[in-house]
Amino acid sequence: MTVHRRQLAELQTLLDQFVDDYNHRRPHRSLGRTTPAVAYGLLPKATPATTTAGTHYRIRRDRVDKTSADKTGAVSLRRAGRMHHISIGRANAGTSVVLLIADLDIRAINTATGELLRHLTLNPDIGYQPRRE
Repeated sequence: MTVHRRQLAELQTLLDQFVDDYNHRRPHRSLGRTTPAVAYGLLPKATPATTTAGTHYRIRRDRVDKTSADKTGAVSLRRAGRMHHISIGRANAGTSVVLLIADLDIRAINTATGELLRHLTLNPDIGYQPRRE
């Protein structure tokens, strides 16, 4: 077994030397007498079409407030130190939801059915986000 492992190690060393010579030392005529590593380094690299640097993503699990005198079928969310109450609707009172939050873009999804209950852009200037349907 030891002989077998030593042979594998020697083979791996030979393969590593070959790959290094092929990509970094041996110029290729099809690449204008340059090595593949140099040719690859000169190629433009793909970048994302849009960057989301700075976007703050969160996932929150919550339950829609039950309807009562002071509850209107809403969930509460703290953003930038301020509480916001997002109306989901009295028909969804008591429903478990997942809130997918990307900065001001918020989606409330019923955890049992996967149904999108509300999609809104949060207005950070007001505390209660009513439904406008």
